[in-house]
Amino acid sequence: MAADAKEGSFDVVIIGSGPGGYVTAIRASQLGLKVAIVERELLGGICLNWGCIPTKALLKSGEVYEQLDHLADYGLSVEKRGFDFGKVVERSRKVSAQLNAGVAFLMKKHKIEVVMGAAKLETGQAAPAVVVGDRRLTARHVILATGARARTIPAVGLEPDGERVWTYREALVPKSVPKTLIVIGSGAIGIEFASFYRALGSDVTVVEALPRILPVEDEEVSKAAHKAFEKRGLKFRVPANVKKLTRTKTGVAVEIESPGKEGDGKSETLEADVAIVAVGIVGNVEDMGLEALGVKIERTHVVTDKHGATGVPGLYAIGDVAGPPWLAHKASHEGVHCIEHIAGLAPANIDSPIPGCTYSTPQIASVGLTEAQAKDQGREPKVGRFPFRVNGKAIASGETDGFVKTVFDGRTGALIGAHMIGAEVTEMIQGYVIAMTCEATEAELHGAVFPHPTMSEAMHEASLDAYGMVLHA
Repeated sequence: MAADAKEGSFDVVIIGSGPGGYVTAIRASQLGLKVAIVERELLGGICLNWGCIPTKALLKSGEVYEQLDHLADYGLSVEKRGFDFGKVVERSRKVSAQLNAGVAFLMKKHKIEVVMGAAKLETGQAAPAVVVGDRRLTARHVILATGARARTIPAVGLEPDGERVWTYREALVPKSVPKTLIVIGSGAIGIEFASFYRALGSDVTVVEALPRILPVEDEEVSKAAHKAFEKRGLKFRVPANVKKLTRTKTGVAVEIESPGKEGDGKSETLEADVAIVAVGIVGNVEDMGLEALGVKIERTHVVTDKHGATGVPGLYAIGDVAGPPWLAHKASHEGVHCIEHIAGLAPANIDSPIPGCTYSTPQIASVGLTEAQAKDQGREPKVGRFPFRVNGKAIASGETDGFVKTVFDGRTGALIGAHMIGAEVTEMIQGYVIAMTCEATEAELHGAVFPHPTMSEAMHEASLDAYGMVLHA
């Protein structure tokens, strides 16, 4: 470090300003701590600038555009439909910019010092010192919230070039809509981009190495999603392993191999204008000096205890860099827990159920155990289902595809899982999250009053159905 480096002393220094970092900083300030937050790129991190938020802006544009094909179903008509792709992308960037400015305002409001630049860690006293350019920040506690980035596999050509091979970053700001597109990976990121580009007319093929798409979801939801996406024109190769991606004069060629039952796998080469690589993420753990400090890293993620402690005195890690699930709301939850633990409070339950959402058309949302996981744990699950096709609000809205599925523990009656596919289920899942957080059983859910007419009534009916009490099916 330079001899004229500027010193700064804080109670907490947080590295990374995504939903984990900036929420943790705000809570720390509320607790009366002196806080600095270090960010090397944009306040709000990947989520606000290159992930959760701008993708939802794009998806909304795609959803509205696709709905224009169904105006006649509502007794409506339009003379001509079309889109200005530049303006679609511009809108998504404006949304991100607005929220980025919002984070800056919150940092100022809570008197949190923002230090822009890449952070490196050095041996300190109470906690490692944080060096950012010509500044050396010391603190009693340092929290890593550096997030993660798209996983690439250069050995088989799965590496972005900004033109023909994209990750989520390039997919957010292209110059035009590709006529043909291959999406490699069918997790939430891959499916959301496949859904968006299909809505705007791209011929999309999704390649998934595992036996089914959306592999973390309940199998029934996964199968229903596959069928619904095919109905929209999406194509799938499942299961299929990518052997090699080659850039051609006009786009990309992707060699895939589908395993056979008797070892007689089928090879195929898919061609498209562009390929999107969505095969997972890796933690941002490089170039900070973590190894020299003795931080344990496994598969690109920092190993922590349930409070985020790394084992190095004064050093914690939260969010994506600390491992799955790689979700913004999980990072925020972990950050609040971590700083409240540091402050000596009895923090919120770190084991609170974490919902997962995929904002495709149709939407998918889930929390807790799948039916298969419950069986594997010996839970004797009681399962309920209710389709939207017999829900009054769904029929009135013309949104009858999909269903709600509940999983209860057969011994205790506890709600242990919920899975949904359909319109706006990402907004509905929180009802089940609250129920599970409050350790609700079937008795509480059966006795709860759901407003009519709403899509959420399907949640009540699915809970009733698990115990043979369904009313409207």
